[in-house]
Amino acid sequence: MTWVNDVVQGILLGGYYGIIACGLALMFGVMRIINLAHGDIAVLGAYLMYLLLEHWNVSPFIALIPVLPVMLALGYVLQRLILQRSLRSGVLTPLLATFGVSIVIQNALEQGFGPDVQSLGGQTGSLVTAAWQINSQVSIAALSALIFGAAVVIYGALQFFLARTAAGRRMRAAAEDPDTAELVGIDSRAVYARATAIAVGIATIGGLALALRTTFSPYAGPDQLIFAFEAVVIGGLGASLWGALLGGIVLGVAQTVGAQINPEWSVLAGHIVFLVVLVSPRGGLLTLRSGGGGGARAALQRLRAS
Repeated sequence: MTWVNDVVQGILLGGYYGIIACGLALMFGVMRIINLAHGDIAVLGAYLMYLLLEHWNVSPFIALIPVLPVMLALGYVLQRLILQRSLRSGVLTPLLATFGVSIVIQNALEQGFGPDVQSLGGQTGSLVTAAWQINSQVSIAALSALIFGAAVVIYGALQFFLARTAAGRRMRAAAEDPDTAELVGIDSRAVYARATAIAVGIATIGGLALALRTTFSPYAGPDQLIFAFEAVVIGGLGASLWGALLGGIVLGVAQTVGAQINPEWSVLAGHIVFLVVLVSPRGGLLTLRSGGGGGARAALQRLRAS
């Protein structure tokens, strides 16, 4: 029964990794960019909420409301001013640009807030400690269940946006073939900016989850980036949006089961699963489906018809 509890905890942990990985998967799927500043952006969102809580005695969930539009705007500006220009210069330049953004965020946070670790868990009352006891061996933490539920809602909402809205179809069309999309009147630069804004907004929610789960510091971003990247690769890099959530669950289960075998193997077990998937011929749990490109082409056809 202990193993069952480990798997349950791993699945719930995978919900957090899924949220962190979602924005990374979206940016790669739309622009083929691996944003090396993704983890630092999540930490930046956490610090902005921490800053609000220092001045107003409100819940962290309330603090998310004003911080989220600020981060959405930051993502839009980031794409317009930095990433859009770097896209014209090949594959390596966007990596260097996002690495530079990462360094700037880390040093700015260190200068503004100091190197000490912070946490928002104490601002949520009993939510952090509350749990449902299924039986003598299996329990479900309320915070972990909330984060996992939020992950499912985020992925479901994003899937609906991409599949059922005109803006989502334009995003899929620009991701599939930006040149053809431009011919039917789609401004790929505006589409990319919106995609980056959404990715940054989701990363901010991930930053809130991070701040509630554990402590964070100005230099916590790279660790979150590693977990997010591993989740995306395990799920199938660029293959499926839901694959990032599935990859996060697999990563979480690997870590909790590894910790059960040996407490020192927690993170190592996740890295091993990542390497196994990375070198496997399949290249991820979910591979590109034959209908994936057709969906984007169908979106282009509907846009032409309209």
